[in-house]
Amino acid sequence: MNYGIISCIPTLILIIGVLKTKRMTESLFISSLVAAILTYKQHFLTGYVELIYESLANESFQLLLIVAASFGGMIVLLEKSGAMFGFRKMMERHCSSAKKTLLLTSLLGAVVFIDDYLNALAVSISMKGISDHYKIPREHLAYTVNCMGACICVLIPVSSWSAFAMGSLVDYGLSASDYYAAIPYMFYPFCTIIICVLLACGKFPLIGPMKKAYERVEKGGSVVPDSSAEFSEEVLEAQDRTGSIMDFLIPMICLFVGMLAFENNIVTGILLALAAMFGLYCLKDHMPVKEFTKNFTDGIIDMVPLLFNILLAFMIQAANGKMGFSDFIISAFTRNINPKFLPVMAFLIVGGTAFLAASFWALIVITFPIFIPLAQSMGIEVSLVIAAIMSGVALGSQACLYSDAIFMVASGTEVSNEVQFNSVLPYILIGAISAACLFLVAGLTL
Repeated sequence: MNYGIISCIPTLILIIGVLKTKRMTESLFISSLVAAILTYKQHFLTGYVELIYESLANESFQLLLIVAASFGGMIVLLEKSGAMFGFRKMMERHCSSAKKTLLLTSLLGAVVFIDDYLNALAVSISMKGISDHYKIPREHLAYTVNCMGACICVLIPVSSWSAFAMGSLVDYGLSASDYYAAIPYMFYPFCTIIICVLLACGKFPLIGPMKKAYERVEKGGSVVPDSSAEFSEEVLEAQDRTGSIMDFLIPMICLFVGMLAFENNIVTGILLALAAMFGLYCLKDHMPVKEFTKNFTDGIIDMVPLLFNILLAFMIQAANGKMGFSDFIISAFTRNINPKFLPVMAFLIVGGTAFLAASFWALIVITFPIFIPLAQSMGIEVSLVIAAIMSGVALGSQACLYSDAIFMVASGTEVSNEVQFNSVLPYILIGAISAACLFLVAGLTL
C-alpha cells in the first residue's frame, strides 16, 4: 500500500524531534509509535508488537546485533588485557602532532575497510586517546571516522558493502566487472575523502559547529562536547599496561582473514578473532577465564542502549516500507527524466531517500531495479548509474543522524548523533554538491 505524502510523517517527526530536543531515544520511540498508528490505525498496539518482532527477525538487524555486541565485548577485552594500550603506544610513535594524528586516523580508516561497523568502533577507540592528547575536538575525530566508513566500503571491492552490491547486480545480467568499472565514477566518496584529508592538513577551512568546537578547546574547554555529556569523558585505558602490540594485531588479522576466507562473512571473522584473544589472554595467563568472560559480557551490556535505539530505527524503517515511503520518494522524482540527467538524479534521489529512511543495503535492492533498467533502455553507461546509486547510499549512511553508522561512531567517539550531524553537515553538503556537479557533467558527456 502506498500512503503517499502521509508516509513522510514519522520521518519528519523524528528529524524535527531530534534537532529540537536533542533526545534520540525519545524521538525514535515517538516516531515509531506514530508510524505504527498510521500503518495499523486502531490496531496500532498489536501492530507495534508486530513491528518489534519483524525488526528482530530482520537479517540486517540480526547481523548488526551480533556484530555490535561482539565488538563491544572485544573492545573491553582489548582494553583490559592491555592490548589497546600497546597499540596506542605504537601509534603514538607516529603521531607527533594533531595533523599527523588526523591523517593517521584517516589512513587507519582506509586500512580497516572490511566493514563500516568495525571501522567505526576500532578506529575511534584506538585513536581517541591520542587525539585527546593533541587537543583535537571529538567532533573532528568523529567526522574523520565517519568519512572513512561507508565511503571506503563502497570503493573497496572486497568489503561487505561492495560484495552485497555485486551480488545484487546478477539479476540484471551484470557482474563484478561492472562494479569495478563504476568505482572511478563514485564521485561522492572521493569528494568526501579529499575534503576529510584537506581538513586534517589544515588546507580546508573550519566551518560552523566544527569551528566552534576548536574555539571551545582553545579556550580550555573539554575535547568532548557538552551536549554529549551522557557519554563518559574518561579515556578508556587498560589498568594492566603490560600488553603487547601483538595482542591487538593478531586478533585483528584473524578477523580480516576469517572474513576474506569465508566470503566476507564478518561473523566468522569475529569468532576467529575471539578464539585468538582467548588463546593470547587466557592461555598466556594474562587474564583468567572467569575475567575474560566477565569483560566480554560487560562489553555486550555497554552496547545495549545503542542496540535499543537501532531497533527503534529498524521499526520505523519497517513501517515506512509498509506505507511505501521509499517508493513514494523515488516515484515522485523519477517521472520524465532526461537521459542525460539520470546519473545526477539517481545520486540525489538515492542519497535523499537513504538520508530520510535510514535504509542502505535495502535501498540498493529497491533502486537497482529502477535505475539500472532505465540506464540500459536509455543507452546510459550502466557503470555510471551504479556509481551514482552507491554514492547516494554512502551519502545517506554518512549524513542520516539515526543511521546505524552514526550510532556506531557515537559509541566509539562519545559524540552524540545530533552533535555529529550538526558538525559534519556543512562538509557533507559541500561533498554532495561537488559530486552532483560531477555526475551532471558525466551524464552530459558520457
